[in-house]
Amino acid sequence: MPTETTTTEDAHAGQPVDNTTLRRAVGASMIGNATEWYDYGIFAYLVAELTDNFFPGKYGTLATLLTYAISFVLRPLGGVVWGPIGDRLGRNKVMAMTIILMALGTALVGVLPSYDAIGIWAPILLIVLRVVQGFSTGGEYGGAATFMAEYAPDKRRGFWGSFLEFGTLGGFSAGIAITLILRAVLDQHQMDVWGWRVPFLIGLPLGLIGLYLRTRMEDTPVFQDLQEKEQVEEAATGALKDLLRTYWRPILKLFGLVVALNIADYTLLTYMPTYMGDSLGISATRSDIIVLIGQLLMMALIWVMGATSDHVGRKPMWWFSLIGVFVVAVPCFWLMGQGVGWAILGFAVLGVIFLPQLGTISATFPAMFPAHVRYAGMAMGYNVATAAFGGTASFVNQGLVDWTGNRYMPAFYMMFAMVIGMVALLFVPETAGMSLRGRGIPGEDAPQQETQSPDRGGIHNVSGIRDVSRELGTRRRRRDE
Repeated sequence: MPTETTTTEDAHAGQPVDNTTLRRAVGASMIGNATEWYDYGIFAYLVAELTDNFFPGKYGTLATLLTYAISFVLRPLGGVVWGPIGDRLGRNKVMAMTIILMALGTALVGVLPSYDAIGIWAPILLIVLRVVQGFSTGGEYGGAATFMAEYAPDKRRGFWGSFLEFGTLGGFSAGIAITLILRAVLDQHQMDVWGWRVPFLIGLPLGLIGLYLRTRMEDTPVFQDLQEKEQVEEAATGALKDLLRTYWRPILKLFGLVVALNIADYTLLTYMPTYMGDSLGISATRSDIIVLIGQLLMMALIWVMGATSDHVGRKPMWWFSLIGVFVVAVPCFWLMGQGVGWAILGFAVLGVIFLPQLGTISATFPAMFPAHVRYAGMAMGYNVATAAFGGTASFVNQGLVDWTGNRYMPAFYMMFAMVIGMVALLFVPETAGMSLRGRGIPGEDAPQQETQSPDRGGIHNVSGIRDVSRELGTRRRRRDE
């Protein structure tokens, strides 16, 4: 990870944040995201073994992919529960809870009896654990993105925020690397009987490391600033009511961007091994290697995308990626069908063009909400869209391919998603360099508030008329209640 050698000025609260603290905040956010996506990755990469152990039969693969999708059903509920609590009690407290629940859920999958041992109870227990994980992850990403964005200096929020998605790709890559090693040293019978359990058991120590890092961190300067000014919601339900009543427009905009992001993300990072095996006839080991190479390339470049967005803005990066993926989706899927070497090229090109979305979401999404409802807004908007379109992407893609017999259906589905994202992006304000402090929406409520401080060189936010009016209105409502 690139590092800075000077103290970073936190423009949110006007207090200096030393680089050690900033890097610890990045690490605490990143490890939880890595743990979350490590779990989703190994589940996707072990579809064949999970099918044999839990869903034997003609439609076993579809049943396994549907179970993968079911794990997302409670993500919106998790967002509704965890998000407002994070806005009331603090980001770090909720993040400590979500990471240990995720890690325990992952490890317990590794000790479940198979269908041959306990019959129908095996898939039922697997589904229950996936649902529990969905509930916990409903508060994970929104909290991690908010935590990192609120710690990062305004002018470099894109750069530092990109490391959250570095953790995403790292989790996926670790999952696929461990799977490859196991397949190299074990025969298929050993993988089917016990080898598939090892990656799930590894999830527990990963979670414990993340828990240790998170419990050692203070809450974000932005949240502490809200506490000092007594602007934190008085109850978790207050944040939820305020969010739904006043900030439903940002939720809709976020929803549209997440539809585009996650259909592409889950198609590329979780469905591709299944697609390459079933539709292209590439062996499991080779398909895993193809995806791993593409992910490592994306990890090497993702911080470049975040840093670039600090200079050119978030929206130009998104426009480039949305239009680019729409244009190259079909050609890249055609390339992937021409052989292993071409498959590596096709996957890598598609992944790199998608990267400007992935590398900037941690800076873009939290800035769509004011500080006092940011965790709840992120958790709700992100998780509803993820449950509806992200977690179902593998199942829908496989179903479309089976139904039509057309192996390009995943490319068409990605193109559809990019159109949804373009429509949403039309209404999203540019927020690069803007402060995340206060109860106003960055880029909307007070566009002329930002002034350059000559003594600190940072961007500072001065409360605007609309922000003050909203605050007074909120206090009146509380007094009336």
